[in-house]
Amino acid sequence: MSALDVIVSSTMLAQTARMAIPYGCAAVGGVLSERSGVVNIALEGTLLASALASVAVSHATGSDLAGVVAGVTCGAVVGLVHALLVVRGRIDAIVSGIALNLVAAGGTRFLLRALYGSSSNSPSIAGLRDPIGRNVLVSALRDPFLVATVAIVALTAWMLTRTRFGLRLRACGEDPSAAQAVGIHVTGMRTAAVVLGSAVTGLGGTALAYDLHQFQAGMSGGRGFIALAAVIVSGWRPLPAALACLLFAALDALQIVLQNQTNLPSQVLAVLPYVATLVALVLVARRGRRRVAGPPAGLGKHPV
Repeated sequence: MSALDVIVSSTMLAQTARMAIPYGCAAVGGVLSERSGVVNIALEGTLLASALASVAVSHATGSDLAGVVAGVTCGAVVGLVHALLVVRGRIDAIVSGIALNLVAAGGTRFLLRALYGSSSNSPSIAGLRDPIGRNVLVSALRDPFLVATVAIVALTAWMLTRTRFGLRLRACGEDPSAAQAVGIHVTGMRTAAVVLGSAVTGLGGTALAYDLHQFQAGMSGGRGFIALAAVIVSGWRPLPAALACLLFAALDALQIVLQNQTNLPSQVLAVLPYVATLVALVLVARRGRRRVAGPPAGLGKHPV
């Protein structure tokens, strides 16, 4: 099979669709948070924490739906903690994000061992499996997580540009002092944006765990950071961010598919998404953002 056949194969397309879900959800979460003016590098930890929460609840209750609710709720809780620290406590957002990522990385391993006696993986769960025998691409496209992600991206783009909530959210991100002067509750809006964005990111973490039918230590694998890069490359816009995530997911899927097609070491193929991320960020920096919208003017600033 030629390289072109591999790239356009149904297996490759299905892998790309599945892998784009956690990237896309985390990117939407980053857009919502940062358009409100709150830097959020805790996307990685949010994916990881919500993945464990979804698997733990699904395994304990036998309900896949309960696991999804738990994953989304866990994401929202992580976002609430970040918002309380940054928006209300006025702690540096980078410090808060790093702390939450470290807590998630260590805490999930601790809970994994406490719950299941293993520091590497949880017991298997059923997940939201499609009926056996269906075409692999059709199965991927019918994935409820993929359908939800596409809907969330579209709704977020519409909400930011066409609703009063979106206008106020963007106002808080552009000039928090001016927004506060005209009666917008900046603290409340920013808290709501971070919590909502983190809940969406939690859905991505749940999808990641359900796709593998278990939780694995460190399974987020840098996806939250790549999603944050997609937010920057896209100019903090949800639709372009989702498209960037689709590209990163395609490279991620390509390295998996090519592992059985080439003699290259798997480690070389595994770095493809990260190299692409660095290249994309370098290109944006070299262009001086002439064609890419810059960050919100009030990103990281508090109202006077």
